[in-house]
Amino acid sequence: MNQTHFGFETVNEGDKAGRVAGVFSSVAGNYDIMNDLMSAGLHRLWKKFAIEIAAPRPGERVLDVAGGTADLSSAFLKKVGPKGQVWLTDINNAMLTVGRDRLLDEGRITPTAQCDAEKLPFPDNHFDIVTVAFGLRNMTHKEKALAEMKRVLRPGGRLLVLEFSKVWEPLSKAYDLYSFKLLPWLGEKVAGDSASYRYLAESIRMHPDQQTLASMMEQVGLERVEYFNMTAGIVALHRGYKL
Repeated sequence: MNQTHFGFETVNEGDKAGRVAGVFSSVAGNYDIMNDLMSAGLHRLWKKFAIEIAAPRPGERVLDVAGGTADLSSAFLKKVGPKGQVWLTDINNAMLTVGRDRLLDEGRITPTAQCDAEKLPFPDNHFDIVTVAFGLRNMTHKEKALAEMKRVLRPGGRLLVLEFSKVWEPLSKAYDLYSFKLLPWLGEKVAGDSASYRYLAESIRMHPDQQTLASMMEQVGLERVEYFNMTAGIVALHRGYKL
């Protein structure tokens, strides 16, 4: 059986999805609180920038892959208006439930689907925008997921990938200290789960760097691929078009 990584651990490919599901089922209830604590609120600015670069227009169709607690879906719904459509999807039921309930609390009704990004249940050439925020690094076959996202884009549509990336080298030691000491400590104190946040730090280190991810997007057929570094490269936003 082929093997892949789960953080720094090597596991069978067939086991990874279940391991990742366990992580996110554990953290779902505290996910938004921990995001604010871990990033000092910066994740809100990163997502706001992603929305601006996506440039949604009224009436467009948007697919939010691994949308979790629906930060992006909520913002997109405001932009596309009543004639547009936003699908909130996630492979993890606990995360999807939190996101769906949040949208309902906001008075927003939008379609939701629990699905695997590697096997999207949507027709070809359907969406104007596809986004995945902080989800790609958890996927077993990233190239397959990217190809699926490209497949469901209409010609002229754009894919946005917001993800942790390669930090500016002079900050790497301080970032390692933060990632492997402070993050698990916060996870234990706030969520009662240090292991999941240790996995988070490890999964970031195993994720492709900015240029490698750009190349992967080009290899599945996306055009005009570019990326924008934020917060010294801690996070990068990639954008590519289906032409």
